[in-house]
Amino acid sequence: MTNTKVYLEIVKQLREMISADNLQSGDKIPSERELSERLNVGRSSVREALRALELLGLIETRRGEGTYIRDFRGNQLVQLLGTFILQDEKAKLDVIETKNLIEMDFLRLVLNRTDEKRLLRVKSLVEAGQLNDDQFFFQLVEMADNYLFSRIWLILKDYYNSLNLEKVEYNSKSYLLLLDALVEKDEIKTLTAYRQLRNLSIFTDKY
Repeated sequence: MTNTKVYLEIVKQLREMISADNLQSGDKIPSERELSERLNVGRSSVREALRALELLGLIETRRGEGTYIRDFRGNQLVQLLGTFILQDEKAKLDVIETKNLIEMDFLRLVLNRTDEKRLLRVKSLVEAGQLNDDQFFFQLVEMADNYLFSRIWLILKDYYNSLNLEKVEYNSKSYLLLLDALVEKDEIKTLTAYRQLRNLSIFTDKY
């Protein structure tokens, strides 16, 4: 059984247990050993799959206690996302595209919801070299003031970082251009600066 199938079988089994046993958020799920026996796979594969599910916010591990459901039933978006991105390599690449789309959308919100003072504060942090890419965009997603966007972006960002892609080094000038466009409240300049930052110029017509 491939790792992909292991992931999907565990997701499927968790759903079946929730439905059959009426499990609620906070209830304990079977141990690695039990899941390994039920699925007839190695414990290391089960452990890897559970780690992925924990990254997605579906379960949580409490040291010395076991693994528990973490708002699995109510968080339908995370549930669907989790199933989707664990299926194949193309889906993993789609995570990158979706992350870019989400970032462009919350930049549009920032244009209308933040003030120059907050943007200039971030600019000073960039100039001082105090923000990496995740930290820079986290500052902006907070300015968008949309919890759902924030939650989706954080999940995508964490999964993106787990893909072990070739690390991209961004020039601080790219961040400053983006911030200047936001200060000017110019949507075209903002999205152009973002595409340049992410090297998405070839997708201009698409996005």
